[in-house]
Amino acid sequence: MKTEIREISKGRELKEFAKFPYRLYKDNPYWVPPVFKEELALLDPGKNPSFEFCDVKFWMAYQNGNPVGRIAGIINRDSNRLKNEKFGRFSRMEFINDREVSSLLLKTAEDWMRGMGMTKIHGPLGFVNLDHQGMLIEGFDHLPSIVSDYHLPYYREHLEALGYGKEIDWVEFRLTIDEIPEKALRLNEGIKNRYKLKVIQLKSIDELKQYPEKIFDLLNDAFEQLPYMVPYNDKMVSFYTKKFFSVLLPKYVKIVTGENGEMMGFIICIPSLSKAFQKAKGKLFPFGFTYIIKALKKNDVADLVLTGINPHYQKMGIAAILITEMQKTLLENGIKYVETTAIFETNHVAIQHWKNYPHIQHKRKRCFHKELLS
Repeated sequence: MKTEIREISKGRELKEFAKFPYRLYKDNPYWVPPVFKEELALLDPGKNPSFEFCDVKFWMAYQNGNPVGRIAGIINRDSNRLKNEKFGRFSRMEFINDREVSSLLLKTAEDWMRGMGMTKIHGPLGFVNLDHQGMLIEGFDHLPSIVSDYHLPYYREHLEALGYGKEIDWVEFRLTIDEIPEKALRLNEGIKNRYKLKVIQLKSIDELKQYPEKIFDLLNDAFEQLPYMVPYNDKMVSFYTKKFFSVLLPKYVKIVTGENGEMMGFIICIPSLSKAFQKAKGKLFPFGFTYIIKALKKNDVADLVLTGINPHYQKMGIAAILITEMQKTLLENGIKYVETTAIFETNHVAIQHWKNYPHIQHKRKRCFHKELLS
């Protein structure tokens, strides 16, 4: 069947681009639909500040007038400048199991990037690190968290057949939360006393609102050397604060400060909203909010959303303090399992720490890459 590729620009076309996964995964029990308005905002140059430093194109594939695939091309100029690279990113690639569709989508993105002077294409990657990253290649029978992604098993086969290879992998764990050993509690208190550290126990939304800028400042320092990282400016901080902080509960945010009040590290969890998002089907109204509120109040699964440690104090045991303090709250609130965020397979320290818990390593995501020859 003949496949047609069309460039997507704005308005109704952009909505169709954003809606395509909702059609493709309609009957899939493991896909967690994002809030549609939030996903659409990410694609809108008037709302997403990433467009100020990214060149972006959107394309959709059609057969007999019906959408059968989509892809975005992103050239993050700030990332290329910081890393002295000429790389393009493919993003939000979704398609039916048809080699012609996947081939034409990627060829279209490759040709555009080559014309823009890029020497390599990699992905799936989003605008920045808090956007969609990686393609699921293991764990298709596990529910992802709302900050992770789900893909179909045949995606990997298509990319590899088109000459794409592994650049790096992320792994995710499911932890079983046990009672904290007395020895760990004593060690926790010893580290706090030795370095005169303070754990901030947030009690209200107003308290939480005081910290987003400090958290993003620490992220900029802590993640500076990570692949694909671009510093968050004021506009991006405002955009992602509005996107993520609205559903956080203060008791699941732990912050460690030093003797002079400097933020040394933080950890953020949230009761799992995956099933609530599935029930909401991408809409907060009229009933989506109800499902989310219920999930926040009563749950036995929590998602580890984000952790950051000041890089100057990595060896002080701050991570152990944060995890122990969070574990106390999880146990107090009936949480039995934690889904970790995706971490690079090269982060051996974090991986070893999660392996100290009863666990399964159940998901793996991959960033693929391919050279763009002239």
